[in-house]
Amino acid sequence: MAAIVEVHDLHKHFGPVHAVNGVSFSVEEGTCFGMLGPNGAGKTTTVEIMEGITPPTAGEVRYRGGPLDARFRAETGIQFQSTALQDYLTVAETLRLFHRLSGAGGGIERVVETCRLGDLLERDARRLSGGQRQRLLLAVALVNDPRLVFLDEPTTGLDPQARRNFWDLIEDIKRAGKTVLLTTHYMEEAYRLCDTIAIMDNGLIIAQGSPDELLKEHFEDVILELPRGEFTIEPDELPFQVLAGEDVVEISTADVNDAVRLLVERGVSLNHLTIRPRTLEDLFLELTGRELRG
Repeated sequence: MAAIVEVHDLHKHFGPVHAVNGVSFSVEEGTCFGMLGPNGAGKTTTVEIMEGITPPTAGEVRYRGGPLDARFRAETGIQFQSTALQDYLTVAETLRLFHRLSGAGGGIERVVETCRLGDLLERDARRLSGGQRQRLLLAVALVNDPRLVFLDEPTTGLDPQARRNFWDLIEDIKRAGKTVLLTTHYMEEAYRLCDTIAIMDNGLIIAQGSPDELLKEHFEDVILELPRGEFTIEPDELPFQVLAGEDVVEISTADVNDAVRLLVERGVSLNHLTIRPRTLEDLFLELTGRELRG
């Protein structure tokens, strides 16, 4: 599959701070590419350079083999994490305003249907719920029928139902053949939506690949979880890696049967035992040692 965006040896310096320190990757057309990283890792700066908002100190970003020129701007849509909309306009008026500013042909009917805004067209945009507002902002990003869509933490602050509804919209966009570059703080979101993820830290990409490939590469175990109050033995009594938190004990093992047998032999209750596979959150903490919001 051909690359729609290529990033070559990208650097960005803010005085003595090297926010981006030699980043290279490509985004294949028709896929969802996720950028993950703790605060200060350099992902936001990288994405802003890719969007043409911030100039790089060195390196380049190429769109379909060329520079970020008028064609790139015409074929790109951006949903920022925070966007101010004009007061006292309805949803329909807001969409018509941005449609005229984009210079795109046709009307707004396509994005109204895609983003499921038909019942909200006459509502004042100030009176939308969080999920409805994010759908409107997604429609604004799509109003010029872009080939490449940047989504900057689009579901932050949404309740679980609204977040999952928004995921459905992103999957619809992918099915329409558009390319999505997503930044997110939600591991479940990245796992469900992204074909490829890049994890950044200290201005560098420290891991890249499909979610399943990365998990298989870094982990060969599963996690057994028990309530801390029911773990009645000392962690060093087990020949496994045991992480005892305030509320939960996590046991890492590649042999579930052996681990369960040893727990039973030592009189540990398994009434509330849960077994889970490794997750992207495990991988993130393994690689960076920090939580996403840390």
